[in-house]
Amino acid sequence: MLTIGRLAATAGVTVRTVRHYHHVGLLPEPERDASGYRRYSAQAAVDLIRIRTLADAGVPLARIGVLLHARPDEFEAAITDIDAGLQRRIDRLLESRRRIADLASGENLVLPAEVVAILNRMRDLGVSEHRVRAERDSWILLQALDPLALPQRIQDKTAGLDDPETLRLYLACDRSVDWDPHDPRLDRLIDDLDAWEIAHERASGRPESLRLISSRIAEASPAWRRILDALAHRAQRRATAGHG
Repeated sequence: MLTIGRLAATAGVTVRTVRHYHHVGLLPEPERDASGYRRYSAQAAVDLIRIRTLADAGVPLARIGVLLHARPDEFEAAITDIDAGLQRRIDRLLESRRRIADLASGENLVLPAEVVAILNRMRDLGVSEHRVRAERDSWILLQALDPLALPQRIQDKTAGLDDPETLRLYLACDRSVDWDPHDPRLDRLIDDLDAWEIAHERASGRPESLRLISSRIAEASPAWRRILDALAHRAQRRATAGHG
């Protein structure tokens, strides 16, 4: 015969839990013996282990009470149903883990596979993760604001990564992320980028979506902000001179 403390220890629960099961009617409470103690049988220990196991599996206490008094075939059918429910929970948790793992990189959940491939290629080319994250956010903005422009942007970005001079300038911009905005090296880089803009005949009027994207990139680095501001100023001057 077991004391309530030994009974609780046998099932791996607390004495308070045993008393709660008494209170809700799951486990009968024995009468006190001549010494004033309640003594539990081995069957009570078996029943308590069954209760704890079902409760740990997420079975409501009200249903546990029914199961404890079910016929063997009914109990087996109920356990099969509970097991199927647990498997569904496991599947949902595994899917949640997969989505959380995707969320760690941030791009797989919301961007097309072609864009994710571009971001991964940038990493392979040695572009810093800081710049990759800024690019990722830019793609997210573009997809939300101007999804019809996405295919052309993907084509342009791929062509740029294929072009040695464009890639050289891109990597140079990446290296400048931590430069002081007044670093003289930025002047040379701005000149090179401006020459590239002229050579590629970029339109001076950009859609609102691209202006917002440029703003997002500029937020990531004071040096990049100076580069974008300088290029925009030079483009505006050329446009004004062209109309003069």
